[in-house]
Amino acid sequence: MDPVRNPYAPGAGQRPPELAGREREVRQFEIVLERVARGRPERSMILTGLRGVGKTVLLNTFRSMAIQRLWGSGKIEARPDQSIRRPVAAAMHMALRELAPRHRAPERIDRVLGVLKAFAQAKTDDPKSAKGAKAGSRWQPGIDAVAVRGRADSGDLEIDLVELFVDAASIATDLGVGIALFIDEMQDVPAEDVSALCTACHELSQIGGPLIVVGAGLPHLPAVLSASKSYSERLFRYARIDRLSRSAADHALTAPAGLEEVEFEQGALDALYEASDGYPFFVQAYGKVTWDLSLHSPITADDVRVAAPEAEEELAVGFFGSRYERATPAERDYMRAMATLGDEPVPTNEVARSLDRRPSSLSPARDNLIKKGLIYSAERGLIAFTVPHFGKFLRRQPE
Repeated sequence: MDPVRNPYAPGAGQRPPELAGREREVRQFEIVLERVARGRPERSMILTGLRGVGKTVLLNTFRSMAIQRLWGSGKIEARPDQSIRRPVAAAMHMALRELAPRHRAPERIDRVLGVLKAFAQAKTDDPKSAKGAKAGSRWQPGIDAVAVRGRADSGDLEIDLVELFVDAASIATDLGVGIALFIDEMQDVPAEDVSALCTACHELSQIGGPLIVVGAGLPHLPAVLSASKSYSERLFRYARIDRLSRSAADHALTAPAGLEEVEFEQGALDALYEASDGYPFFVQAYGKVTWDLSLHSPITADDVRVAAPEAEEELAVGFFGSRYERATPAERDYMRAMATLGDEPVPTNEVARSLDRRPSSLSPARDNLIKKGLIYSAERGLIAFTVPHFGKFLRRQPE
C-alpha cells in the first residue's frame, strides 16, 4: 500500500492519529481546567508510567486544551544536572506573553515581568543553576522589563518560586483564566527543586491561585515527591498511564486506517495486539511497518507476520538499542541479570545472587542505571526496567 498515506506515527512524544484509550484522563483534565478558572480548589496533576505509554503525548494534549481555553502555558523538560530556575523562567515568560495582550493594565504585566526577570537573574550558589557557566553568574533573559528587586530574587528557589507563582497567578485571576506549567521527565528534577515546587503548589492551593503544575514521569515519581514533602500525596492528583486495552489498541489502528479506506482482518488485529502488548508506541511501530509491507486492503495476519521481524529490528536499533548503548559494561551485566529473572520487578538481592556478588558492590551500577533512566526502584528492595519489553530485548542479545 502507499507509504505516503501511512497514518501511523511512532515518534518520541509525537501525537498518534487517534488518541485512543485516554478519554478518562482527558476528561479529568477538562474538569481541572474548568474548576481552576472558576476559582474552585483543585490539585495539580501528575502522570506516571513506563516509557512508550504516551505520557508526553498526553502532556502535550493537556497543554493544547489549556491554550484553547486561553490559559497561559509553558513547558519544560527536566534534566538531573540542571536546576529548574532557568527553564521555569522561560516557561513562565511564555505563559505571561500569552496573557499580556488581553490584559487591560500594562503596568501590572510589566511589574510581573520585572519580578520574573529578577527571578531569572537571581544569584545562587547552586552549581546546577548555571550548567555550562560559572556558578552564581547572571543569566540575561529576553524579558523587556526592568527587574523588580526584592521579589523572587533571594536565591532560595523555594522562596522565589512561591513569590513568582503568586504574582503570575494574579494576572490570570484578572482575566478569569489560569496558568499551567507542564514538566516532562519530572523524576529528573533535582531533589531540592522538587521540594521548592511542592511548596509553591501548596501555597497556591491554600490561597486559591489559578496556577497549576502538570508533571509527567516514570512510575517512581510519586515516591520522589513524597520523599520531598510528606503532604505531596494530597497535593497532586495522580494518574497512572498504562498499556491500552484491547479495544483501545484496535481503535488506534482501525480509526486512522478507516479514513484511508483500509481495513484490518480480525486475525491481523489479534497478531498486532500480541506483538505490541497494547503499549501505544509499539502499536504505532508495528502498525506503520505492517502498512508499508502490506500489498492491499484488508490487512491480514500474514501481513503482520511478514512485517513483525522488520518492526522488531527497528525497535531493537532505535528504541531499545539506543538505551542499551548508554550503559557501561558493568551496567549491562546488571541489566542482563535482571532480564534473566523475568519481566516483573525483581529483588536487588536476587540480582546480586545471580551475579555472585555482594549487593553493596553493585550499588554504583544500580544507581547509575537509575540516573540514566533505564531502571527504577519499584519499591524498597525491588527494581524494574523503565522500558516495556526491555528484558525480552536483552534476552535476545548475545553474551
